[in-house]
Amino acid sequence: MKFFRITLITFTAFLMLSCGASKQSLTRNADSTPKREFRGAWIQTVGQSRYQQMNSAAMKHYLAEMVRKFDEAGINALVFQIRPEADAFYKSNLEPWSRFLTGAQGKAPDDPDFDPLAFIIDECHKRGMELHAWLNPYRVKTNISNPLSPDHIYYKYPERFVQYGNQLYFEPGLPENRSFICEVVRDIVSRYDVDAIHMDDYFYPYPIAGTPFPDDNSFNMYAASQGFSANQRADWRRNNVNLLIQQLKYTIAGTKPWVRFGISPFGIYRNKRNDPNGSDTNGLENYGDLYADIKLWVEKGWIDYNLPQLYWEIGHKAADYTTLLHWWNANNFEQPLYIGQDLQRSMDKNELDVKIRQSREMSFVHGNCYWYGYLILENSGGVADALKTGAHRAKALIPAYTHLHKERPNKVKKLTQVFTEEMHFLTWEHQKQPLNPETAKRFVIYRFRANEKVDINRAENIVTVTPDNFFMLPYEGGNNPYTYVITALDAFKNEGKPVKIKVRL
Repeated sequence: MKFFRITLITFTAFLMLSCGASKQSLTRNADSTPKREFRGAWIQTVGQSRYQQMNSAAMKHYLAEMVRKFDEAGINALVFQIRPEADAFYKSNLEPWSRFLTGAQGKAPDDPDFDPLAFIIDECHKRGMELHAWLNPYRVKTNISNPLSPDHIYYKYPERFVQYGNQLYFEPGLPENRSFICEVVRDIVSRYDVDAIHMDDYFYPYPIAGTPFPDDNSFNMYAASQGFSANQRADWRRNNVNLLIQQLKYTIAGTKPWVRFGISPFGIYRNKRNDPNGSDTNGLENYGDLYADIKLWVEKGWIDYNLPQLYWEIGHKAADYTTLLHWWNANNFEQPLYIGQDLQRSMDKNELDVKIRQSREMSFVHGNCYWYGYLILENSGGVADALKTGAHRAKALIPAYTHLHKERPNKVKKLTQVFTEEMHFLTWEHQKQPLNPETAKRFVIYRFRANEKVDINRAENIVTVTPDNFFMLPYEGGNNPYTYVITALDAFKNEGKPVKIKVRL
C-alpha cells in the first residue's frame, strides 16, 4: 500500500500547490448529463425540532427515508450537521448528546444502541452516496440562555470561552481550543466511516456593529510571541484560523488519509475595493470580516474541496451570482471546487437551471450543493421533481480526488450471472481491504442495450453505485439482450477498468 508509505513530511510537500494563472481555458461547453459531478445537500440540525419529537425507531425510519428521497432526486452526497453547538449527533466521550437530537443536551436516545451518525452513514453507503460530517468549530451556544449539560467542557475550563452578542464561543486565539477541536475531529474520523469532514462559514462570528470581539486576553497573551504587533489584530485572528485549518488537515490525514476536508465559506472572499484581485462585489468578506483566508487554505492544500456559498441572485447589485461564479472559478488554483446554491432564492427567481448550467460551463467547477436540503425532501415548489427530470436526470459519480491519489483500483474478477429458482443476479470478486483506500469501496453498474455502443463515459448508462459485489437483475421476459459493465471505485473515487458481461432479461 504505497499510499501509506507517504510520510507526513512527504504528504505536506505533496499537498503544496503552485499558484499562478491557469494555462487552461476558464470555460467549457456545458454537459447536460455529466458523469462526474458533486451533488450535495446540506442537512441542518441546529434549530431543528423535528428530531426531538422522534424516538429512536421513528428516527431510523425518518433517516432511511431521507436518504432514499435524496438519492431519487439525484443527490450523491449528504452534508449532515453532527456538531451544531459543541455537542453531538453521535456517541461521544468528548461532548454531550445534542439538545437538537433529544430535547435536552446530554440526554441520550431512548435506544442505547442507536447511533444516528453510524446509521445515516450506513444508509448513504448502501446507496453509493457519501456522508460528509458537518461540524461547527467554535460555536457553543446559539443563545446564551440555553443550558449546557453538566459534563460540557465549558464547566471544566470556563476561561477558554467568550460571549459575543447573545452567543457563546470557544476563544479562537487559544491553542488548547484548537487542540480540543482537532481531538473531536480525530475521534469522529477514527470511529466512523465518514467520507469527509465539513465546515461552513462560521469561524470568527459574523461581526456585530459597534461590538468588538472580546479577545484582548488571548491577544495580549500570544500575539507578540507569534510575531504580531499591537496594530495587527486582524492578521493575528486570520492566523489563528489558519492554524486551526492546517492542524485539522494534518489530524485527518494522520488518521485516515482518504477522508477529505471541505470548507463552505461565505460567498465573497474579498471585494475589489479592498483588494484589486478581489471580486467586483460589495458585501461582507471572508478575509476581512470572518478572518477566513480561504484562498490560502486552497493554495496550501489544507482543504480538499472548496464550496463557496453563492446564494445571491443573478444580477444582484451587491453580489451578482455570475460574477462570483467566474471569480471563484479563476481563483481556486484548479483544485476541487463546488458551488453552494440557495434553493429558495433560485426557485423564486426561476434561476436554478440557469445557475446549474452556468456552473457546468466553468472549467474548474465540478458540482453544486443545495441549501436548504429539507426543501428537496419536501419537494417544495416541485424542486425534487425538477432535479429528477432535469439537471439530475442521469446519475453522477463524485469527482475523483486525484490530488490525493490518482491510480486506478484493480478491476473486478470473475464476473458471472447466477440463476436460482427466484433470482437472476450478477456477482463478481474483488479484494476488499477496509483500511486500504486504494482497493474497491464501491462498484458502478452500467447497462447497455443490444447494438448500443459500450461507453462508460455516458452517465445515462449508470444504473447504480453499490458497496455490494452482486446486483439483482430485473426480469423482462427473458428475450431482451443487454451488456452490463462493472467497475470498481476506490476511496478517492478513482474508477477501475471496465469488465462486461452479456445477459438476457
